[in-house]
Amino acid sequence: MKLIIHGGFFSESSTNLETKKAKQDALAEIVTLGHQYLQTHTAVETVAYTISLLEDNILFNAGLGSQIQSDGKVRLSASVMDGKTHKFGGVINIQDIKNPIQVASMLLKYEDSVLSGEGALNFARKNSFDYFDPVTVQRQSEYELKLNQLNNQGTVGCVALDASGYLAAGTSTGGKGFEIPCRVSDSATVAGNYANGFAGISCTGVGEDIVSLALSARIVTRVTDGFSLKDACDKSFAELKTIDGFAGVIGISADGEVYHTDSHPYMVWASFDLALQVFN
Repeated sequence: MKLIIHGGFFSESSTNLETKKAKQDALAEIVTLGHQYLQTHTAVETVAYTISLLEDNILFNAGLGSQIQSDGKVRLSASVMDGKTHKFGGVINIQDIKNPIQVASMLLKYEDSVLSGEGALNFARKNSFDYFDPVTVQRQSEYELKLNQLNNQGTVGCVALDASGYLAAGTSTGGKGFEIPCRVSDSATVAGNYANGFAGISCTGVGEDIVSLALSARIVTRVTDGFSLKDACDKSFAELKTIDGFAGVIGISADGEVYHTDSHPYMVWASFDLALQVFN
């Protein structure tokens, strides 16, 4: 049983070292709780649970504390993919919800499994997801001052391998901030999040770059075709470099290989196998 999570990128500025440490500490705690949960739950259940914990932490740009779009509204996107069933569930630009990953997870049971905007919100309300305002004082201040967004690339993700050998991956984001309203990121697409019986991948970074390469699906396809997880990631990131892309990924293969890589060395992540690891 293995678990790896990410908390997106942080600024390399020395003024953010305290925030970096806080994110690393939070990831260590959350990956530990997620690994404990994995002992008695499936990979897909664990991914939804673990990402919910990340969404509830204001240090990350997902759920509570998400970025605000240019019209002053927060719109959230999240997805989860079950490597056992190959089913993908996602919500795009959903508003006024606490844990979009839980809505995405519920959609795995439905034929229409990816919903956006008002339709996603109506589905959530019909399934007892109450009103929740994800805006924090800090995010409101950043919005009003239009601060540099590099410090706030805190999309979250999780990949899990359960006791039965099944994989799942999930991703959640509050967007990049000040974007055109209803811009669609990679996080609720198979470019940003993908799993099958061979590997699971979750991405963070610039959504348009990730979509351009169909990054998660590209890596998983290569593992399916016989690449090691590392080789699949490294080859795909060499291709990402040709478009000067900005991204980071975490992944687990069916044979237990755990790997992460990024185009810019500022992604925070944590994994739990036999022991906890927390790095940037």
